Amino acid sequence: MKELALKYGCNPNQKPSRIYMTEEELPIEVLNGRPGYINFLDALNGWQLVRELKAATGLPAATSFKHVSPAGAAVGLPLDETLRKIYFVDDIEEPLTPIASAYARARGADRMSSYGDFIALSDTCDKATALLIKREVSDGVIAPGFTDEALEILRAKRKGTYNVIRIDENYRPAPVEHKQVFGITFEQGRNEIDLSDPAIFDNRPTANKEIPDFAKRDLMIALITLKYTQSNSVCYVKDGQAIGIGAGQQSRIHCTRLAGNKADIWWLRQHPKVMALPWVEKIRRADRDNTIDLYISEDHDDVLADGAWQQFFTERPEALTMEEKKEWIARNKGVSLGSDAFFPFGDNIERAHKSGVEYVAQAGGSVRDDHVIATCDKYNMAMAFTGIRLFHH
Repeated sequence: MKELALKYGCNPNQKPSRIYMTEEELPIEVLNGRPGYINFLDALNGWQLVRELKAATGLPAATSFKHVSPAGAAVGLPLDETLRKIYFVDDIEEPLTPIASAYARARGADRMSSYGDFIALSDTCDKATALLIKREVSDGVIAPGFTDEALEILRAKRKGTYNVIRIDENYRPAPVEHKQVFGITFEQGRNEIDLSDPAIFDNRPTANKEIPDFAKRDLMIALITLKYTQSNSVCYVKDGQAIGIGAGQQSRIHCTRLAGNKADIWWLRQHPKVMALPWVEKIRRADRDNTIDLYISEDHDDVLADGAWQQFFTERPEALTMEEKKEWIARNKGVSLGSDAFFPFGDNIERAHKSGVEYVAQAGGSVRDDHVIATCDKYNMAMAFTGIRLFHH
């Protein structure tokens, strides 16, 4: 099959719409549903991301994509009891396989942004992963294969309309890519830069030059994630998963703040008060996510005021105070930070420090590199200049 007609383009008024190849066969097979234009943009970008994560780390990888940027990305490390609980997978009886753990991490990092995601998996989707996907509001999944049990579960999702795409894992695109804007064709070489070589972190201009192996892994995850994130972009990573992604901002400090705020929310969800919230029975997953987001924000009265809390809780919980939040966030350590281009000012490092960042990878080359280095030294951070820019549009 060289061509697949789509329902419409980015919006319903944009017709006709299709994906096609002029010479080769399409490397995908739709096993269920009818994916749309944006679905395929998310699916194909997500597939590239997880394929590269798997190649770089040797671990199964997953990503949760929304509007052509990842909301989360992770490799398949085991989940401890805290993560199982905050990702709401502690009640799954099926043992979590590495690819299922990767998806739980990718989906759980930023559950608000992942709502209605398109999923990409580096490995065959198995029963455990399908059971996790079944529970979430999602548009579809792309993977190199599906077990019979997984396919049966996914085909029953969304009244049989859930999008399931199998991709040929051996497919490699042409080295030159094209796109059209306003009737004008753009051409460029594909971004085939290899981010799996630890040598990209060898240039360490900071006083602290120690970047342990786990941090190198996390910095690789950050950079590979950024390679497929709409620029400008910044990514915080901890323990093999993105915990905060700031995408598509015109100012880099806004990326750093946005991603840092998401990382703080991820960490605050592990606060004992949050984990002990007394939920009413059968609360919907989306309502629970929204409620947690409000509970740990400055707008906590929206869910704690009389007449409001009864919708979500069996008893009114105590508010999480600003002092408690600051104290808890200060406990987060060992976070890695990647940027898709250089940091122009030290204010990015100041903000990153507040969210537990200890390791940084960025392109370098700013006229104010000395200020950025000095700010890292102020907090004993280890920073690598990669010399690599990763803009993606």
